[in-house]
Amino acid sequence: MSLLTFKHVIADFVLQTAWMAHGKDQKHGWALPLLVHCLVHLAVALPLIVIVAPRFWFVAFIDFAIHITIDRAKGFVSANFGVDLAHPWFWTLIGVDQALHHLTGFGLSIFMAAN
Repeated sequence: MSLLTFKHVIADFVLQTAWMAHGKDQKHGWALPLLVHCLVHLAVALPLIVIVAPRFWFVAFIDFAIHITIDRAKGFVSANFGVDLAHPWFWTLIGVDQALHHLTGFGLSIFMAAN
């Protein structure tokens, strides 16, 4: 869990650019920024998992698929309901997004620990 949380902080905050953060939440042109952002998650997760638990290398790809789904849903809501910094749903949407990412890490951690 600590490893996946570390990965999340690095990929979602340290390595995410403004182009990724704003681009993935647009009504049009969101696909490339979203893909690049989620590939960063994959690029950070894969070596960390291979170092710590090599037989679970595929978990990085599961994390990628779930991350891209969560972020696309957030982007869809942001773009179609005008959720920006001034909108009352902004922080709720950010909180739900982050909670889902952390629950993903928790679930994947349980999966790896149980196998």
